Amino acid sequence: MIVENTQTQMRKGILEYCILSIIARGEIYASDIIAELKKAQLLVVEGTLYPLLTRLKNNGLLSYNWVESVSGPPRKYYVLSDEGRNVLAQLDITWQELAFAVQSSIDQRNTPNA
Repeated sequence: MIVENTQTQMRKGILEYCILSIIARGEIYASDIIAELKKAQLLVVEGTLYPLLTRLKNNGLLSYNWVESVSGPPRKYYVLSDEGRNVLAQLDITWQELAFAVQSSIDQRNTPNA
């Protein structure tokens, strides 16, 4: 149970970063964001994604455009704002620092004491 809780917290911690990274590629529909996360084996349900997208929008990191659909109601497509791109650039640096720190910790654990 402790492992599962830690794994969940780790995934939650990087979810916003992953979503911003996906949206940075270009205008995207919410279900396509879920599909991209699923491809990366980071499973997210709509009930988690939509509140997060709303929070990101309210914080000025993204906006959306309504696009008419020939097969149903209009669709909301998300795009990063300039502020979102700035935040993503900062998160890229933070991720690199964290990845280095984690890998260094793992490497130290696997290195016998001399």
